[in-house]
Amino acid sequence: MTGAADTPVLRVRDLRTHFTTGLGVVKSVDGVDLDVGRGETLGIVGESGSGKSVTALSIMGLVASPPGRIVSGTIELAGQDLRKLEPAALRRIRGRRMSMIFQDPLASLNPVLRIGFQLGEVFRHHLGHDRRRAVSEAERMLKAMDIPSPETRVRNYPHQMSGGMRQRAMIAMALSCQPELLIADEPTTALDVTVQAQVLNLMKEVCRERGTALLLITHDMGVVAHMCDRVAVMYAGRIVEYADVRTLFRRPAHPYTAGLLRSLPRLGGNARRLASIEGQPPRLTALPPGCPYAPRCPRVQERCRRDAPELVSLAEGHQVRCHFPLDHAAEAA
Repeated sequence: MTGAADTPVLRVRDLRTHFTTGLGVVKSVDGVDLDVGRGETLGIVGESGSGKSVTALSIMGLVASPPGRIVSGTIELAGQDLRKLEPAALRRIRGRRMSMIFQDPLASLNPVLRIGFQLGEVFRHHLGHDRRRAVSEAERMLKAMDIPSPETRVRNYPHQMSGGMRQRAMIAMALSCQPELLIADEPTTALDVTVQAQVLNLMKEVCRERGTALLLITHDMGVVAHMCDRVAVMYAGRIVEYADVRTLFRRPAHPYTAGLLRSLPRLGGNARRLASIEGQPPRLTALPPGCPYAPRCPRVQERCRRDAPELVSLAEGHQVRCHFPLDHAAEAA
């Protein structure tokens, strides 16, 4: 991919993650390339089942095997190939140099352990702190996440905290060791809109201050517009468009991206009826020949049904996987 820093924190090339099922092999991730630079936010967007979360789990080395396995590709963290590491070495990196925030904090936190203990465990395991210092560091991190009365909250169990506080505690846990890479998988889906904005702003501010590379996975284009520097649009396990956020919203090149943007609500003079993308995503065990989006594409031609498109460059930092990308200049004329 183009458009990232010369020495990206995260560099992924030709990542392919497959799952063996009774219906056949599911190619959840099928040749993904990604770069994320220091202090940069890259968004991965797409419908459910497009491969976003499996991409994140593959990077973290958390794909359950069986039934899943990474069949090819390289995953480099600051130049170090994570796929060549032994499991013990990878565990030392997870939580220290790279961390992940999951969608549901209540499911991710242990319900029978106090927040302070769970947060302090990161400091004990990765930095060797004793129990007292670990709890003190846990309080400091909760305070940094704008959680009131952190000295009290460290003694709370997860169910005693609101959804927003639990998610802030998860962010505190992920950022405790100042990782080089933070992956956030739908981090605010379960939160109301006001709390969602607070959590996103906090995450963005902390990552920028610390120079942490952020890989943000979401289906919400509004979140992408607010948070991201660059965007990768996924469909059927592949990236179909890759651009900086301003270019993507102003001049989407792939019909699928344009469809996602048409589904965004607008207010004021630009208000219009929401449009939907007709049809359903393809079954990953039985992908159609040619372009996987062809059965749903309003611009489909015979070549689309026959030949799978390659990812090609339209301009600096803007790539698309489409035989007939949108030409906005021609359409405006």
